[in-house]
Amino acid sequence: MARPFAFLLACAALSLLAACASSHVLTGTPRPPIDPAQVRIYYGPPPGGYEEIARLDVGSGAFTYGAQNKSNAVLRNLRKEAASLGANGVLLQGTGQGPDNSAVSVGGGVGRFGGRSASSVGVGVNISPTQTYASGIAVWVENPPPPDAP
Repeated sequence: MARPFAFLLACAALSLLAACASSHVLTGTPRPPIDPAQVRIYYGPPPGGYEEIARLDVGSGAFTYGAQNKSNAVLRNLRKEAASLGANGVLLQGTGQGPDNSAVSVGGGVGRFGGRSASSVGVGVNISPTQTYASGIAVWVENPPPPDAP
């Protein structure tokens, strides 16, 4: 009896990991990892140039609700992925919404066994929110501008 439960638990864990997966494609040379707090988000090319390290794609996560929370989650995930490659900046390329996952399902069944009959009806509701996705370029900026610079 424990085997089916363990299998379901493993499947659920894999689903959660896949839901918040980040990916990158190396386009340059990675550096030693740094703290994600040191990674800056750039909305245009940083002054003085940069060295490209990788292309990044991240999602907000399967259970992130609210537009602001989704934006914060994708920026946090971009910083984490870039920091793991030693990049001190991310040149944001864009964001987007995933497909709408809302759904309601209704099902029913009738059965007869040994002169007895049974019937059932079920309703299922998908409450997982639509994810936000972002892409960026992990970069190394030799002399980043001060944090208060525009």
